[in-house]
Amino acid sequence: MEKREFFKQPLHVFLLAVLCCTLWGSAAPFIKWGYKLFNIEGVPSILMFAGIRFTLAGFLVILFASFLQKKVLVAKKENIQGICTLALFQTAGQYFFYYIGLSHTSGVNGSIISGTSAFISLLVASLIFHYEKITARKALGCFIGFLGILFMNISGASASFSFVGEGFVLMSQFCGSISAAFIKKFTQNQNAVLLSGYQFSLGGILLAITGYLMGGHITFGFNLGLLVLIHLALVSAIAYTIWGLLLSVNPVSKIGVYMCVTPIIGVILSSVVLHESNQAFQLSSLIALLLVSLSVFLVNKETQTDWVTK
Repeated sequence: MEKREFFKQPLHVFLLAVLCCTLWGSAAPFIKWGYKLFNIEGVPSILMFAGIRFTLAGFLVILFASFLQKKVLVAKKENIQGICTLALFQTAGQYFFYYIGLSHTSGVNGSIISGTSAFISLLVASLIFHYEKITARKALGCFIGFLGILFMNISGASASFSFVGEGFVLMSQFCGSISAAFIKKFTQNQNAVLLSGYQFSLGGILLAITGYLMGGHITFGFNLGLLVLIHLALVSAIAYTIWGLLLSVNPVSKIGVYMCVTPIIGVILSSVVLHESNQAFQLSSLIALLLVSLSVFLVNKETQTDWVTK
């Protein structure tokens, strides 16, 4: 009971939700930074990099959850379908497009597009899976979000639209949204954290093996690159675990509004880590960021079910 009350306190909710969104916001710039530090070029090595991250992240999720529940989380026969389905869509599918897309666009653009996950998830949930109805407020949020992406690509925030760049990042959000709908289905009677941990690892292994068989190569050492990789693994493990605990005792609409922070942090860190300040603080980029953040707020204002996963 004391643990539940801790995650319901307004100050704790604010601090922990912002922490999660800050971690998620750091993903795009740190992935691109990792490419530079490991001298990663070409799709095979990119896929290996993604695979290693999520294999490690899955292990950490299971480790954290086992510690919190004071027992080892072991996948059972009834979990296999959910783990395999989510590994295919949420990790292997989503991050195949995301990692390749980021290698062909800026951290600023990647962060802004990633902020569209909330309203894309709403569209997938309502139009494809029929889990949720679109209200006027949510429809407005979706329109504003797409307007932000359109504005980003026609006003100079992006030098040019690339299908393999911005297009792949956008496709990754659709894969993530489909996986979110499957998460709703499978977590009705299964442990969400268990599914997440094991699907992270399975999807990561699939990505790493695919990259290796295609000729990918990564050289590891005790350097800054290794720390960046560990940070990316912790982004998924820590943020997902804390987010899940917050959602377990609070209304989703109360937590979901903090997702507005994610693209903002992504743009700020891209300007610092990747030295993209000229693009990050262009008027066009700031307007696109504002529109996407506003759309996330509007969509989550009335949301009654959880569609957010990272």
